[in-house]
Order: sequence, then C-alpha cells, then structure tokens
Amino acid sequence: MNKDEMILVSVDDHIVEPPDMFKNHLPKKYLDEAPRLVHNADGSDTWQFRDVVIPNVALNAVAGRPKEEYGLEPQGLDEIRPGCWQVDERIKDMNAGGILGSMCFPSFPGFAGRLFATEDQEFSLALVKAYNDWHVEEWCGAYPARFIPMTLPVIWDPVQCAKEIRRNAERGVHSLTFTENPAAMGYPSFHDFDHWKPMWDALVDTETVLNVHIGSSGRLAITAPDAPMDVMITLQPMNIVQAAADLLWSRPIKQYPTLKIALSEGGTGWIPYFLERVDRTYEMHSTWTGQDFGGKLPSEVFREHFLTCFIADPVGVATRDKIGVDNICWEADYPHSDSMWPGAPEQLHEVLSANHVPDDEINKITYQNAMRWYHWDPFTHIPKDQATVGALRKAA
Repeated sequence: MNKDEMILVSVDDHIVEPPDMFKNHLPKKYLDEAPRLVHNADGSDTWQFRDVVIPNVALNAVAGRPKEEYGLEPQGLDEIRPGCWQVDERIKDMNAGGILGSMCFPSFPGFAGRLFATEDQEFSLALVKAYNDWHVEEWCGAYPARFIPMTLPVIWDPVQCAKEIRRNAERGVHSLTFTENPAAMGYPSFHDFDHWKPMWDALVDTETVLNVHIGSSGRLAITAPDAPMDVMITLQPMNIVQAAADLLWSRPIKQYPTLKIALSEGGTGWIPYFLERVDRTYEMHSTWTGQDFGGKLPSEVFREHFLTCFIADPVGVATRDKIGVDNICWEADYPHSDSMWPGAPEQLHEVLSANHVPDDEINKITYQNAMRWYHWDPFTHIPKDQATVGALRKAA
C-alpha cells in the first residue's frame, strides 16, 4: 500500500476549547458563573473558574511549529493555529495532514472533567452536560464523518456518570474520557468495585469504551524536583503501564467480559514485555494472591479488553503480533508536541514499510479497529475513495 492510499483515523487528538463554548448549552442562570477565557495584559489567554487559573496552550498547541520553537510556547489563541480551537479550521488541517477521522480529548477541564467539581452538585452537573452538548452537537456534529464523539464524565458521582454515559450513547457516543488513576485524584480506586459499579454497568450496557489518557490524574513519573524535563517526557508512557496493570488485575475485568478500555497516548512498544510479565506474575503468584482469570492467561484477557495506540512506534509495529493487531490503533496527537502533523502519513508509512506490514493489517491499525471499537462509521457520510490520504490532501 502506498502512502496516499492509506485511510487514517486518529484515536487521540485534543481540543483547545473556544471561548464561547458554554453560550448555547449552559442554563442562563449559570452563565455568569461559568469558566471564562480571559485575555491578559501580557497577551496570554487563560481559562479562569473561581479561584483556578489554567494556561490555555503551551506545549498543548504547537502543531505546525518547528521543534526549535517548542521552548517558546504560544500563550494566546492568536499565537496558535486556528485549527486548535475552530472546528472548520481543524478540518482544513486534517485534510492537509491526510487524516480522515479524529477523537478529541478535552483540555482545560482536565481529561476527567475534575475542574467542574464544585460544592454545588447541580451546577457541576450542568457544566458537564453543557460541555458534552457542545462537543457532540457543535464540534462533532458539524462534521460527523470526521470526528468520533466522546463523553466527559461526572467523575465525582458514579450514578450521575452512568446516566451521562447512557444519555450520550443514545445519540451515538461510545467513548468516555477518564483518568488513568482515580485514587491519585482523591477518588476511590478502580478496586473499589461497588463505588464504580454504576459506571461499569453503563459502559458495558452501551458498549462504550473507557479511555484512560496518560497523565490524566496529574501524577506523572518524575525522579526528583531538579531532574531535567527530558526525564519526565521520557517516562510519560510509564504512567499508562501502571494503569494497565491496575486495571488488568481489577475485578471489573473479570466481572464484565465485554468491557473495553483504551490506553490513550500510551504507545505500544512496552506491551510485549508487559504481557510476558503479567503472565509470569500469574503463574508464580496466583496461588497466594487469589487471582483467577477463568483458565485464561492475563495476556489473553488483555487482548480481549484493551485497545492501544501509537504515533510512530517502530518497536511496537515490529512486535505487533505479540500485542495483537486487532488491539492497535494509530493516533496523531494534534496539536500536541508529539504530533508529526502535517507529515504524519509520511512518518507512519515509513515505519509500516520498514516492518513489511501487509495491507490488511495496515487497514486495521489505521482505521478499521477504531471504527469497530467506537461503533463509528464515517463511510455513511463520505465515500472511501474520498477518505484516503491522497484524496484529502487534494481537497485541502
């Protein structure tokens, strides 16, 4: 398969939310209290909500900039690509990058929407619903062939979270963004089965994927306060390794045979060793830890439940048979600093070609697995021959 014939769907991109996102979706009585984007005297734009101030861009919005400028991060909307926060411009950037589809994680509320947790439960729930309505109706709804919709959770209330999962599933949303470690955020861990049971039930009943994004709890691996930034960047994927272990050994995996979990932005090269390690752990220690996977190895159970993704992971592609090709997706990570936009197709094709990946496996990794896991079909809106890298770039 040549580069221009590929169809690319990214399961990990990001939105820099626009300043007017709450206008059409939050009840009027709350509009004055809603988070607002403030333009500061120094030219920066920050989201402000009560006593919390959140920088809006930095390394979260460097798409299109040379690496030499990564240390000079943009601070205002006027310094970043409009595609970071304007949906029509995002489509133009996706076309230029040859990318058909995208699943966009939130930015200023946090990956699990924790910012919206206040002492006023009604207000907090209204914020989550308003965010989801904006995301589904305005962002994804503007181009249903191009975006996989995603639900922001009500993380502080599993019952309300379950209701929100079901509400959005009724309109075709089968993806929930969540934290990789709720315990690190002060909530019960994944091992408190009764606490999270309403959420697990809703996920399984609606065939919604739980997406745990690296760093979503705010707890990243860092060795010392004075360690170089390179240490933290290098260790970022280790955060998702911890989440994979935490969830694989948890009760929900055994309780719900159809539960699906995506390890978002975690890469894939580490997985063969991880699977070897969990099988070894099970064989050596299950007699006294009491773990029981019903006659299966943990590695087999992992492949039944977990989706992984990569940007350009030569080791992961080379060892894809040890991971499971049906469990691998591609991601662009636009507009973050790991993204190779607009040259992502070239980089991906180079890795796939170097590892002699056959066409049927390329199709699974680049778009078919995403369609299947998230119950999303762009081809009800766009013909396949208009969805390739080459066709989209011609339309740019």
